[in-house]
Amino acid sequence: MEYLVVTAVLLLMLAVGVPIYIVLGAISGVLLLLEGMPLLSIGQIYVDHLNSLTLLAIPFFVMSATFMERGGIAAALIDFANVLVGRMTGGLAVAGVLATTVFAAICGSSVATAVALGVILVPAMIEQKYERPFAVGLVGASGTMGILIPPSLAFIVYAMIAEESVPRLFLAGVVPGIMQAGLFIAYAVWSANRRGYPKAPQISSKEAGSRTLKALPALLIPVVILGGIYSGIVTVTEAAGVAAFLSIVVSVMFYGGCKVRDILPLIGMSMRRTATIIAIIMTAVSFGHWMTSSGGPQQLADAISNANLKPWQFLIIINIFFLILGTFLEVMAIMLITLPIILPLLAPMGNDPIHFAVVMVINMELALITPPIGLNLFVLSSATSTPLSEVTKGVLPFMLLMLVLLILVTYIPAISLWLPTLVYG
Repeated sequence: MEYLVVTAVLLLMLAVGVPIYIVLGAISGVLLLLEGMPLLSIGQIYVDHLNSLTLLAIPFFVMSATFMERGGIAAALIDFANVLVGRMTGGLAVAGVLATTVFAAICGSSVATAVALGVILVPAMIEQKYERPFAVGLVGASGTMGILIPPSLAFIVYAMIAEESVPRLFLAGVVPGIMQAGLFIAYAVWSANRRGYPKAPQISSKEAGSRTLKALPALLIPVVILGGIYSGIVTVTEAAGVAAFLSIVVSVMFYGGCKVRDILPLIGMSMRRTATIIAIIMTAVSFGHWMTSSGGPQQLADAISNANLKPWQFLIIINIFFLILGTFLEVMAIMLITLPIILPLLAPMGNDPIHFAVVMVINMELALITPPIGLNLFVLSSATSTPLSEVTKGVLPFMLLMLVLLILVTYIPAISLWLPTLVYG
């Protein structure tokens, strides 16, 4: 009964617009106090969970995303991708997917990826006679790859809660990320041929060489970050610091999107964004602590065990559950609220936690473009001055493709586990 009351209060507070960290903090604080836990002990829970080297990577990746969003890197990547595929039918759309994929491999944030690419790519596509809903839909859906392709803030948070290896999780997202990009490219080419979208204008070999050279600093960032992690030269947290430093240097010195005078204000902006994430994590940790201490996850595990669910049936239920939550909760909140409940169920049901992480993140990608809360819909609508209805219409075909990817990854674990197993055994 108490779980129903807690759920009802949580949903009611969210429905009236109370910020998620206040909702979680208030509910968990009251519940822990009612159980007799002193306030000092609640503070100790925060300290114990936030004292994490893995968590320290988040502010650096957020800083990296902030500078790349403002620094001119997106334009350089789009120009380079146009060199590679611009002359094919629908080339600009394909170039957009490729540029988004590389950008995602630098910043780890879906919203930053969507904004940075959207303000450049959508006007360019409209100028070349692409329909606006298709253009914003492509960018909005492609932007979600920021939390699937490594480095990913979602995987870092999952690793912290589930006590899993961040490098393994990063590798697990590579093949599904490539598959998602491939599905989007195939749809873009098919749509371009069906609707008569144009090829990009011809450019000279000199211009192609110039664009390639200009893109090299941006292309080297993911090579340095991921190469450093998997070679063992740096930890994930150290790699995040390197990513932040390189993003500042590249944005200021090579692309000029940021000036030296902009460095401190942008660092301040990234710290505010980080503070929001940390506040949600902190309050969700206390909520998860109450859930665990109350015995709820164990009771749920026993109920599922007694129901004799097969692993594939369990995964169907979990996917539907996530898809419903994604319509009204933010990605980080969904992960932090549900993981303490779901993680204890994985082993009894025979599910690998690394594989499950990828299933969860693809669900979170869908949450980013699912009305009415999908963040990518709102930021693209604002950044491109496009009505929200048109953005929503544009992402629908891509949502269907992502559902196909979700089904494949859910029921073919090798898609996500092959690369981590190959590298680490």
